[in-house]
Amino acid sequence: MTDIMKQISQKLKHLYKYLAVFMGSILLFSSCSKDFLQPDPLSFYEPNETFNTEAGLMSAMAICDRHLKGYWATDHNEMLILGTEYTFSELMVASATDKRNMLCDVANMLTPTSDNSTLINLDRTNSIWYLWEETYKGISYANTIIKYVDQVEGLDDAVKNAYKGRAYFHRAFRYMALVFEFGDVPLVTTIIDAPKQNYRSTKRDAILQMLTKDMEFAVQWVPDQKDMSLTGLINKGACRMLLAKCYLAIGEYEKAKEQTDILINQSGYSLMQDNFGTFNDGGEPQTWPITRNVIWDLHRPENKLIAANHETIMGMPNRGADAESFVQMLTMRILYPFAFDSRLQTKDGKQALLNIRRDQSDYNPNYDYMRAFGRGIATFRPTYFQTHAMWRVNGVMDEGDLRHSSTVGNWVRMEDYRVNNKASSEFGKPITLYNPDNGALLCSDTVRRWFDVPHYKFFLDDPVNEANISGSDGLRGATNGGNADWYLYRLAEAYLLRAEAKYYLNPGDGTIKDDLNAVRQRAKCSQLYQGTVTIGDIMNERARELYWEEWRNVELKRVSLCLARSGKPDEWGNVYNLDNFDKQSGTGPSGGSYWYQRIEHYSMYNKGPIKIDATGNSNPNYTMDKKNMYWPIPYAAISANNKGELSQNYGYDGYDPGTPKWDNWEDAVADEMATAE
Repeated sequence: MTDIMKQISQKLKHLYKYLAVFMGSILLFSSCSKDFLQPDPLSFYEPNETFNTEAGLMSAMAICDRHLKGYWATDHNEMLILGTEYTFSELMVASATDKRNMLCDVANMLTPTSDNSTLINLDRTNSIWYLWEETYKGISYANTIIKYVDQVEGLDDAVKNAYKGRAYFHRAFRYMALVFEFGDVPLVTTIIDAPKQNYRSTKRDAILQMLTKDMEFAVQWVPDQKDMSLTGLINKGACRMLLAKCYLAIGEYEKAKEQTDILINQSGYSLMQDNFGTFNDGGEPQTWPITRNVIWDLHRPENKLIAANHETIMGMPNRGADAESFVQMLTMRILYPFAFDSRLQTKDGKQALLNIRRDQSDYNPNYDYMRAFGRGIATFRPTYFQTHAMWRVNGVMDEGDLRHSSTVGNWVRMEDYRVNNKASSEFGKPITLYNPDNGALLCSDTVRRWFDVPHYKFFLDDPVNEANISGSDGLRGATNGGNADWYLYRLAEAYLLRAEAKYYLNPGDGTIKDDLNAVRQRAKCSQLYQGTVTIGDIMNERARELYWEEWRNVELKRVSLCLARSGKPDEWGNVYNLDNFDKQSGTGPSGGSYWYQRIEHYSMYNKGPIKIDATGNSNPNYTMDKKNMYWPIPYAAISANNKGELSQNYGYDGYDPGTPKWDNWEDAVADEMATAE
């Protein structure tokens, strides 16, 4: 190990210890008695000494990188962060029906105080408070680098600017989330020594303008991945992707297209078309055989960051035994149906699926579904649209699409399970939702226990537990998931962003379909887009290709802003007004934003109560309001800012359209700097 790497390792240990003890105090706004948004530096040490070397900068950057991948996995080991993003979309809902306060009736349950000062948000079925708090922590980490980088001696300007550009990416990625989750939010751009409790909200568009400027700088100075010795650091391609999204958000559609053109044609990336890397047989091939295919290979963690994968723009390294460096991706526990339960029965009244153990003498590997698919508890479940309707193209269910194929093993349908309870006369037969003899429902909780799964996305190896043959139910093979490298950006998304930019420029552009079809052809689809496509076609293809990779709620709301700004129609012919698309309320079928219309048309929300048999939340009533376009600013944050006034969002208690806000980011920064001085 080089001397500089030893220094980084030592500093990281100190920083991780600091984070473990003081994570909750980096942004002090969890109660009225605490200072609001006072971001402490990342170390106990005097920051001027800690960050006056390159090793110090690298250790701070490592914290930013680790924090970034934590969005996909952490928060009480239930993946609540990304789960929240998806349940505020048309693709998923909360489904932990044993929890009485499960966030399903969003229109009535979500208030400025409903998640007050706790990470266990509404029975651990969402992470709205955590996303507010944790995102501002990430911003403070990036601000630490931005503040001190110019003070490091011995580095030339190009190296300093590369560090600064990476920090700008981290800050911009987090603010991009905040402005589309919460709307107008406080703008924090530096580390200040004195408490500041008189923040104002800064308008969404002003923040987006600042992010665009920062990302233009980052694209100029951050190196390409091919010019870097380490994988997983922010690279130029990632900066270019985020800049394209910034350009889309502010209405610079031609500039957005230009950035995606460069990514697709000039940056050395290409869509993976054939099998590559290491073949993973799926853990239990006798139960669930995998026919090797490019989509399966593309989403194996061991293949995501290898040199042979030319599609990866940026990935997040997350494999290994170092608990301080890696986070578990518990996809097989959180996102698969709760199938091993007595509420799923055979027609002769027996439990259909059992946890059979490998250490038993009568073990039959043909029926070990827990090992093959995991020990699911279904904290979140997909909508019918995600599992069925959106796979229709040109009015036809595309049987060739590898992303939806049970034939090759990529997709698991409930009917693919066979009864493995030898006490049943149905042993070895496919499980069924209804009794074929009398039509009786055989699954008493269809919300949590009956849905299909994109197995190619969610199956993850867990070598430690795989070796534990005699362990408990949760430690038998990869039954939960495990450490896994994950994509941040792939080239496929660049094609879809380019299609979107073209749509805002000219919906009749005949080449839009070509960008969608490039992604579909790689997936071996039999149905390709013909003629003119809609924004709905683009968003559907995003849902097929980027499920559990993109921040779906953020992307839907970004597109909602783009449609309102551009004046272009959605797939139903609706045209949105920039003045009021995000300032409407109610649960009716008309009005609201594009985000709301997607939810109204395609999700389980606003369809009435669902009758199920559950110990906690029986007959859940899924609702979503137009006002939920933005989440409420937490009351704890508003009250802690006791020398100023933050703006509450439309439709929530405390909303006042007269609350002063910063109209441009320069004034917000000047006010912040005045406090710093």
